[in-house]
Amino acid sequence: MGAMREKAEAVKEKTHDTAEAAKDKTSSAAESAKESKDQTGSYLSEKTGAAKEKASEASESAKQKAQEAAEAAGEKAQAGKEKTAGIIQQTGERVKNMARSAADAVKNTVGMGKDGDDAEDHNNSPHNNEG
Repeated sequence: MGAMREKAEAVKEKTHDTAEAAKDKTSSAAESAKESKDQTGSYLSEKTGAAKEKASEASESAKQKAQEAAEAAGEKAQAGKEKTAGIIQQTGERVKNMARSAADAVKNTVGMGKDGDDAEDHNNSPHNNEG
């Protein structure tokens, strides 16, 4: 019976050792999983931070481009106003000159013109030489 007892003790001791080894492996696996989780959390946190930074940069860039576009549009509008004002002024001058020319033509036709030749023609007309 002593041999059986020794075998049982050996099996018991081997089972205990196996259980301890399994326990160590489980503990090691749990520790490894915890580290992996921490690393994953750090990785995700890092990537999230980088994504937020890129989004912020893109937003700032879009704001700047919109501001530049608005300024350019304002400058174009101002240039358009100035060009329009110039055209209106030129048109006004042309209309004024045309009206002056038309008035002068009417005056010349009725004999009230400033033109010296027309005035002499009217003074030398047969009606003026009667007397």
